[in-house]
Amino acid sequence: MARSAALTALLVFCLCVPAWAAPSGGQAEADALLRRAADIMVTGDLKGAVAVYLQVPAPGPEGDEGQFASSRMQAARLEFAAGDYPAALNVVDELLAVYPDNIEAVRFRASVTDAMLPQWRRLLRDTVKFVPHLLKGSVMTLMLVFFTILVSPLGGLVIALGRISNFRPLSRACWFVIWLFRGTPLLLQLFFIYYGLPAIGITLRPVPAALIGLGLNYSAYLAEIIRSGILSIDRGQMEAAEAMGMTYWQAMRRVIIPQTYRVILPPVGNEFIALIKDTALVSTIAMVELMRTADQLFNASFNVTVLGLAAVIYLAFTTVFTFAFEWLEARVGAYEQR
Repeated sequence: MARSAALTALLVFCLCVPAWAAPSGGQAEADALLRRAADIMVTGDLKGAVAVYLQVPAPGPEGDEGQFASSRMQAARLEFAAGDYPAALNVVDELLAVYPDNIEAVRFRASVTDAMLPQWRRLLRDTVKFVPHLLKGSVMTLMLVFFTILVSPLGGLVIALGRISNFRPLSRACWFVIWLFRGTPLLLQLFFIYYGLPAIGITLRPVPAALIGLGLNYSAYLAEIIRSGILSIDRGQMEAAEAMGMTYWQAMRRVIIPQTYRVILPPVGNEFIALIKDTALVSTIAMVELMRTADQLFNASFNVTVLGLAAVIYLAFTTVFTFAFEWLEARVGAYEQR
């Protein structure tokens, strides 16, 4: 008797189960259309898949489980990938007419509208958008360049004079400095100063670390350039100065070094032009200069225009320095008039 009552209750429950427990006919149809479109897309028939996606009906008064939004977004993406931007715009507008607050659809529509702009308008818009940020990063780049230009010639001169000194310990020490900083990559030197020195209790912020690294590296390179310029001056110049009663350092300051300017200016100019590009390496130690700014903007927007604009700014800087050093070379008679 108890078993009969239990079976009767189970039968009544199954007959009276709420309608929502099983998918409605509209939702089941939408699911079937989505599966069918996915199968067609696998075969490569993208237009056929779009046609099936567009057959998914709009939601009724009670809404749906997202089939309509999913179908329209898939169709819009396929139209966009095929380059049919107006069709993609129509599909996403159909979705926004039903769900105006759909964030994915709003962003996708902005991407389609952007893709429909003429190339020159997109370039102009990107230029106006990115250039102020890049110029802000360029201030730090120029600061690094001008600091190194001020410090490295003085450091190079001191190292060069020590290198040609007759005092052997000083000469050997200066040779070691030149050998060390010319023989290792600038990037490795920056890493050691910023990341390695804290291991021995010396912690530097990015700006001082970058200034020290660039200053030491370029001082070592300029030391060899200045040394070769000094050695290119005829020995008789020193003998004549000494015959006039000058000391060694007076002869160097008044006679020898001034004559090296026309010899060393072209290679020094090349080094400083290379310096503008080498400042990009300091971005690896968290310095926010031109290259790091460009990298951050690119990672945020995936817009390759920002890299092109950064290249234009670097070219502008190197062009200014090139003409400046050509003018200096002409002033000091670096090249003979022909």
